[in-house]
Amino acid sequence: MSTTQIDGVTVNTQASVYFDGKCVSHGITFPDGTKKSVGVVLPSTLTFGTGAPEIMECVAGRCEWRMAGEADWKSSGPGEKFSVPGNSKFEIRVTEPYHYICHFG
Repeated sequence: MSTTQIDGVTVNTQASVYFDGKCVSHGITFPDGTKKSVGVVLPSTLTFGTGAPEIMECVAGRCEWRMAGEADWKSSGPGEKFSVPGNSKFEIRVTEPYHYICHFG
């Protein structure tokens, strides 16, 4: 089951906009200092770089993803997650809006 509501957080009202608006997210901070982002990727194929490890949780929509250097695409849909190592790159492709929560660390 995917996350439907996040309580008790501070939301950055200024959106982070990437790839000419194809990815838009808002940062959230929990009382313990944990940071995540919530956002949407619009239909496109994009390459992201990571600093810290990330877990991408699909809230709605569907995506295909693969780590840099891999040949095979994997699929992720509502309620599913995939992990991305720190200091790496991954590609994501979507054909419908992909709503996500990015868990950092």
